[in-house]
This record gives sequence, C-alpha cells and structure tokens, in this order.
Amino acid sequence: MPVADIIEMVAGLLTKITTTNDRQHEHVHRNIPPPEGTNGLSQQSSSVLAFHGKNVPSITILSYLSRIHKYCPTTYEVFLSLLVYFDRMTEMVNNGSLRTLRDHEELSSPNSPVANRFDSAGTATSPTFQNSADRWEYPEDMGTSNGAANTSPTDRPAPHPPPTSEEEAYTLSHYFVVDSFNIHRLTIAAVTCASKFFSDVFYTNSRYAKVGGLPLVELNHLELQFLLLNDFRLSVPVEELEAYGTMLVEFYAREVMAQQGGGPNVDALYMQSTSQ
Repeated sequence: MPVADIIEMVAGLLTKITTTNDRQHEHVHRNIPPPEGTNGLSQQSSSVLAFHGKNVPSITILSYLSRIHKYCPTTYEVFLSLLVYFDRMTEMVNNGSLRTLRDHEELSSPNSPVANRFDSAGTATSPTFQNSADRWEYPEDMGTSNGAANTSPTDRPAPHPPPTSEEEAYTLSHYFVVDSFNIHRLTIAAVTCASKFFSDVFYTNSRYAKVGGLPLVELNHLELQFLLLNDFRLSVPVEELEAYGTMLVEFYAREVMAQQGGGPNVDALYMQSTSQ
C-alpha cells in the first residue's frame, strides 16, 4: 500500500479525533498541571503529561506526517502502527486510572461518577475502533459511561453535580487522551520508536528531533515515556496490523470520502489491504 495514502488516511483519523476532543474539553487544557508540576502524580500520569504541550503547533497533522516521511522516509507499517500503539496506551493507562479513581471514590460514594464508568465485571468501558470519533477521548461526562446507551433509565445512577474546571482537569490528567496539545509529540515519539523496530533503515534521534521540531533532550525523554506507556511492547502481529489497515480504509471511505469526494482510490486500497 502506498505510504502517501496511509499517511493521508491516518492523518484524517487523527485529525477527527483531536478535533472532537478539543471541542468537548477546550476549557480543561489551561488547568492541566505542567510537566514540572507533577510531583504528586504517579509515574504513569507523569508520562502522559510529558506529551502535553503548552501551545498547539500550527502545522497540521497531515503536513507533520508528510514532513516526517520526507526527511525520515520509512515504511507504511510505521505510520499504521501509530494507531495500534495509541490504542494500547489508551487501554493500559485509562483502565488503570479508572480503577484507581473508582476505588478512591467508592470509599466516599458507591455511586460516584468514576465508579459508574465500569461494567458489572469491573472493567473500564471503552469505545471500539470502528467508532473512531469516540476513540481516545476524554470521559464525556463524569457521570456517564460510554456504555450508557445500553443502560436502562432505572439502572442509571442519580445525576451528580458537574465538576469544576480545576477538578475535571486534575481528573483528566490521569487519562491518556489524544488531542491537539499532544498529538505532534506523540507522533514523532511513535515514529522514532516504530522506525527502529520495523525498519532496517532508521535515523539518529538528533535527526528525528530536528525534523519533529523538538530539542534532542526532549525527544529522548518522550521516547522513553512512549516506551513506558506501551510497556515496551512494540511488536505488532501481522494479523493485527492487517485488521487496523482494513478498518482504517473503511473509516476513510465512510468519513472522509463522503465529505471530500476525492482522495485515494478507496476500492483499490481496500483490495490491497485485504490481500496483503
């Protein structure tokens, strides 16, 4: 599959996700503690906040991915693997954070908003890749789970007062969320790690840092945090990568092509993704 087509489709998906998250919680960012003020947070939360920038870069996700590929060319597996890694980070960080917050809040209220974000088995509810606009999002309403549509009105907990911006920001600092404040740092760190794993040809961190627009010391730090948030698991089975490729093509055909009426030949790409 042509790398340029994968880049365009990945950028389309990530742009939609970041735009959705920015719109839903744009008031939160100014209250999230900066990386230097995270002494009271866990190592995992500190790793998440390491990617949170003070400002949103002006370069688009598509232009950023294209720039990386121009000056640090690599294979399409590297860019497709970003989705796999972000999913793994979401599952590991958010499930663990929800359990910790649930245990804490259940001490004071068994019907707490965080506690109610778990199903009967104690597993954190999370959307699927097919619902791509909902993937890697902040908790929508601290009293509503993503599985609320499957809950009858009589089973739903009593409403809770909405949290203040400061309370919500502190709570959200425990979650991994893809938004415009961290997507560029996540991307360059992911490409740096994935290129070394998937490709026989990769570049020095100083080159990745220059292309990504970061100081070398910061990229080195982000690379380590990225590995920690993935539990140092970079291997992706071929079947899993193929499944993500197929779902990505389906997303692009459904969401982006419907709006633009152009772009890559989706039918041809779909045949390629299923045959490789």
